[in-house]
Amino acid sequence: MITVSKLLINTNSPRDATKEPNPCSWIYVKCSPDKTQVTHLFLTGIGLESSDFLPVICKIRSLQWLDLSNNRLSSIPDEFIDVCGQINELQTLSFSHNYLVGPLPTFHGFEGLKTLDMSCNSLGGNIGSQLDGLRSLKSLNLSDNNFNGHVPISLGMSMMLEELQLSKNSFQGSIPSEIVSYKNLHRIDLSENQLSGSIPEVLANLTNLTVLVLSSNQLSGEIPTSLSNIQTLQYFAANENNFYGGVPSGLTRFLMHLELWHNRLAGLIPPDFLSRPNVQFLDLSHNMLEGPIPANVSQNFVILRLGSNRMNGSIPVSFEALANLTHLELENNSLTGAIPPQLSSCKSLEVLNLAQNNLIGALPAELAGLGSLDVMQLQLNKLSGKIPEQLPDGLSTLDISWNSLTGSIPSSITGLNNLKFLYLQGNDLSGSIPDSLPYLVELQLGQNQLRGMIPLMPLSLQTVLNLSSNLFEGPIPSDLSQLNGLRVLDLSNNKFSGFDFLYYRNRSRMFLRRITGFDGVGVIKVIKNKTVLGRRCCRVEGDKTQPASIPRHFLLSLSAKVRNPKHPNNEKKQKLELKIK
Repeated sequence: MITVSKLLINTNSPRDATKEPNPCSWIYVKCSPDKTQVTHLFLTGIGLESSDFLPVICKIRSLQWLDLSNNRLSSIPDEFIDVCGQINELQTLSFSHNYLVGPLPTFHGFEGLKTLDMSCNSLGGNIGSQLDGLRSLKSLNLSDNNFNGHVPISLGMSMMLEELQLSKNSFQGSIPSEIVSYKNLHRIDLSENQLSGSIPEVLANLTNLTVLVLSSNQLSGEIPTSLSNIQTLQYFAANENNFYGGVPSGLTRFLMHLELWHNRLAGLIPPDFLSRPNVQFLDLSHNMLEGPIPANVSQNFVILRLGSNRMNGSIPVSFEALANLTHLELENNSLTGAIPPQLSSCKSLEVLNLAQNNLIGALPAELAGLGSLDVMQLQLNKLSGKIPEQLPDGLSTLDISWNSLTGSIPSSITGLNNLKFLYLQGNDLSGSIPDSLPYLVELQLGQNQLRGMIPLMPLSLQTVLNLSSNLFEGPIPSDLSQLNGLRVLDLSNNKFSGFDFLYYRNRSRMFLRRITGFDGVGVIKVIKNKTVLGRRCCRVEGDKTQPASIPRHFLLSLSAKVRNPKHPNNEKKQKLELKIK
């Protein structure tokens, strides 16, 4: 333990990590109940770089657990494998989150090893016989490396494997049927590889399987109905593949979590598919499913995503019973009818996305009672009437753009202290902008019938301020020059009559730099506004600012070569147009 003590002193570990003479008092050490033997070493996240000390650690013959994760180790000495392989009591070995490179070491000995975690490194090559000597292996994690070739089927001499995690590699070929030889498997994660072919029917023989993750591959074919017979299966994810055909009707019989988004599934959702009592998370978005949403829905749903399909009909009123629902996402379908006021009963709702449908009628005032609602997206529908005076007070994003809403922007919107993104463009709103919108990051009010003068805008605006195609008038406020982070300012098609903001307090050059993208791409549009003759403006050419006057009909094109300070040789020409007609 003297070596371990010196090791800790020279790393990022606390100064008093080895202050006590008894190693069993050290924070990185765990001992046997009688405090006579060191059994666990937790050397995680202490900045280890050299692997020279590893063989010395293996002289602790009582060691059962060795955790070297979250360091900067780049290699494992052969001597470590030889010496540690002789420790029959060693059950857990982790090199996760290091900088290991090269092929997977061949593990000789290690007869008692049950858990091997080599995830999140840069190991590569094929996996062949390197694991053959492991007699007791139950958990193998090789995820997030650079392994290639076929999915290994030789996973130790023991057939007791329970967890197999091979995600985020470059494995190719099909899912091997031989994997069912490991009958105790309860977790398989083969996601984010380059696997092809279909899901083997024989996977249904894994009667202990609880988690099956096949996401982000190139798998195809129909989803086997036999998976519905695995009574232990709780989590199944096969999103981002090329599966086609229908959704097996019994698939949610035992599942709690199902992800099949971004496939080519088609047809109707089976009538009882949403009613199974165990299911809590369902994502079938980005497929070609059609027909109505089944009205019989389990009250245990937490997340329901059916967006970007071809579904029609109305939103079921029965959703009012979903007291635990946090996400309801039905966007980009062909849903019709009104938004059910009964959705106000979903008190846990955090995200409501009904955008890009054919919904009609008014925005229900009852939705104001959704105190947990963070995001409400209803854009690109056919909603009409006025915006309710009261809105959910926890909103950070409100998008009701591109509808047929009328009336004024409710003054109560100024009390939404969490609101950062407000999209109301493309309606028929009238009146003025409320005086105080203190925390907004983006404001889109274009293509309405708003009028009056621009109120003081919050300094928090960092991306877009769009007031185009309205009836605003008067001078453009000079305080707009204070919006340091603004990337797009669109004031076109209004009745503004001055441009003092461009050179307020001789700041025109600084403001134009910010807006035109010296540290990001930006756009200013003031097309079709009134002008003031003789008004001084700016002509930017490269890095120069010169005075100019604006005639009655004039198109001033401001351009600048923009140099990225991180890549000084990568020079891009940005164009700033001030169109005044």
